[in-house]
Amino acid sequence: MKDFSYVRATSAEAASQAALQAGAAILAGGTTLLDLAKCGVAAPETVIDITHLPGLSDIIVSADAATIGALARMSEVADHPSIKAAFPAVSESLSLAASAQLRNMATIGGNLLQRTRCPYFRDPGTFPACNKRAPGSGCSALGGVTRNHAVLGTSEHCLATNPGDLAVALVAFDATVSFAGKTVLVEDFYRLPGDTPDKETVLGRGEIITGIAIPASAAAKNSIYLKVRDRQSYEFAAASAAVGFELEADGKTVKDIRVALGGVATKPWRARAVEQALIGKTLSAGTVEKASRLAMEGAVAQGDNAYKIELAPRVVVRAIQQLALKTAMKTGGLA
Repeated sequence: MKDFSYVRATSAEAASQAALQAGAAILAGGTTLLDLAKCGVAAPETVIDITHLPGLSDIIVSADAATIGALARMSEVADHPSIKAAFPAVSESLSLAASAQLRNMATIGGNLLQRTRCPYFRDPGTFPACNKRAPGSGCSALGGVTRNHAVLGTSEHCLATNPGDLAVALVAFDATVSFAGKTVLVEDFYRLPGDTPDKETVLGRGEIITGIAIPASAAAKNSIYLKVRDRQSYEFAAASAAVGFELEADGKTVKDIRVALGGVATKPWRARAVEQALIGKTLSAGTVEKASRLAMEGAVAQGDNAYKIELAPRVVVRAIQQLALKTAMKTGGLA
C-alpha cells in the first residue's frame, strides 16, 4: 500500500467534490477498499472519509417501503426487526454475507459497490491482463480456471461474477438506489460488461450513493434468500436465489412471484422468464422444476463453470419449495 492523503468530508456535497479529484477514493466501512489496496488493485492518492456524514445511517420502515441510508451497517439492517418482518429475503441475504466482523463494519452503499472476487482481477502481479482493471488488456479468465465465473451476462471481454448477496434480493423486489439527486432501479444500476467491463455501474465520477428504497409488497414480506456455496460460512455463492411470492385468495394459485439469481451472472440477475412461467399456476413440483430451467436461458459455460447451469435451477426450485412449505405452515395448507 502506498501513502495517501486523508480528507474527512463534512457533507455529501463536499465528499462528491473531493471525489472528483484524480486518484480519489471514498471510505465508508473500508472493507472493500482495504482489500483492494492490499492486493494492489487500488492505490488511492486521496481517501475521503464519509463515515461521519449525518442522515445517511437511518433505517426507516413504513407500510409503503423501507428506506435505508448508505452508511447503515450490514448487521444493523439484517437485524432490524421491521426489515426481518417485511423483507425477510433482504435480512437473510445480509446475514449470509461475509463474516460477523465484516458485517459490523461494512455499509449498505459499500456493499452495493463491492468489486468482483475474480482471482485474475485481484492478482495484478500474476495476471496483468484484466479488462476490469486495465481496459483493453484482455481477460485472463478466458481459457483459464473458471469454476467461480459467470454463465449469464458475459462477453468476450469479461466473465467475472458479481459477488453481491444483498443486491440480488434488492433486484428481486424492485428496490431503487439514490445518488447525486437521481434514483434508479438497482437492476439498472449495474451494467453488463459488454466491451467496457471496467464500467460496472451507472455511478458517475464524484457521485456517491446516499441510500436505497425497497417497496413493500406481499411477495417481499413472504420471501426467502437461499445461498449455495462450497463451505457454510464466509464464502461467496456458487449460486443463490432470492424468491418471494403472493398467492391468490384460493391459497394455491400464484398471483405474484419474484425470482433473482446471484453467483451465476456478471450482475444481479432477475429471472423474469421463471416468474412469467409461474404466475397463474400452482406450485406443483413439475411446474416449478420446468419453470426453473428458464433461469438459464442464454447461459454460456466456460469450462469449469458448466456446473452452474445445472445448479442454479435447482437452487431456484429449492428456494420456492422451502418458501412454499413455510407459507403452508403459516396458512394451514398449500396444494
